[in-house]
Amino acid sequence: MRYRTLTALFLITALSFGNTSLVVKAQSNNPVIIDADTGNEVDDLYAIVRALLANDLPITALNATQWQPSHWAVPHSMENSHRLNQVLLGYFNRDIKTRRGGVDRMFDWGDRAQHSAAAYEIIKQAQAVPDGQQITIIALGALTNVASAIFIEPDISPKLKLYWLGTTYDFNTGVLGKTCFNCVMDIQALDIMLQSEVEMHVMPSNVAINMELRYDETVAALDGKHPLGDFLVERWFQHLDGSRKARIIWDLALIEAFLHPEWAEEVTVTTSRDSGNRAISFYKSIEAEKMKNEFFAEMDKFFSKENRD
Repeated sequence: MRYRTLTALFLITALSFGNTSLVVKAQSNNPVIIDADTGNEVDDLYAIVRALLANDLPITALNATQWQPSHWAVPHSMENSHRLNQVLLGYFNRDIKTRRGGVDRMFDWGDRAQHSAAAYEIIKQAQAVPDGQQITIIALGALTNVASAIFIEPDISPKLKLYWLGTTYDFNTGVLGKTCFNCVMDIQALDIMLQSEVEMHVMPSNVAINMELRYDETVAALDGKHPLGDFLVERWFQHLDGSRKARIIWDLALIEAFLHPEWAEEVTVTTSRDSGNRAISFYKSIEAEKMKNEFFAEMDKFFSKENRD
């Protein structure tokens, strides 16, 4: 017993190097809100489906976030994502709310928040948990809804635990890059989050880039087995760049890392003064092959069960 206790203390205390330290975490049982720009690329749908397949994951809301500043954005990007969220939920017997988010990035001055059902859902759920407890938000796109929520009600910040795909991070030089897609879709929202007290776990895009699926293996695993599989393959093909033979399924890397922390290395970094000067956990590496194989395996289990029923 004493050996196990000392071992656990060693892991929790962590191994420090430079201004970073190894982090050991376990999957949370907190309520989970997924906030996604589902209409943007192909990866969001795959990631949301993977999360919905985890029946023990207590998802309480599926929010739509905007990607309006994109050069490829449709005229009503948030509404497009909201519609796709509802389509995906139609394949699952899960009682999960869907909420519309802000229709554009945050405003430049004054009341900068995008007041939306998604932002107020975050506020409502955070205020409902006792002090000292948190809700978990997994954000797959711009941080508009999350940042708007804490702009409206700053007191909820300690009650939020955020997992987000965004930024780049050079673990050798300690340089945090903020020009990736999810950053520039709402750079003010990112700045608010960096300056906040919200606990942040970030999957940099230069780490998520290892999560690549090939079109041929995806078709072989999903096509013709169930309407959901057909829909995911159709999304790959009908997207604006549908001819691609391989895709980085960025958001799936974050979902798998959340579900399987043993397949990802996470380190805590103290950011520079212009980025909050505070501790943020960054994923340094992922076991992408294990994540990919599990996604296909979980999809196969779902197809088999649905076809039996």
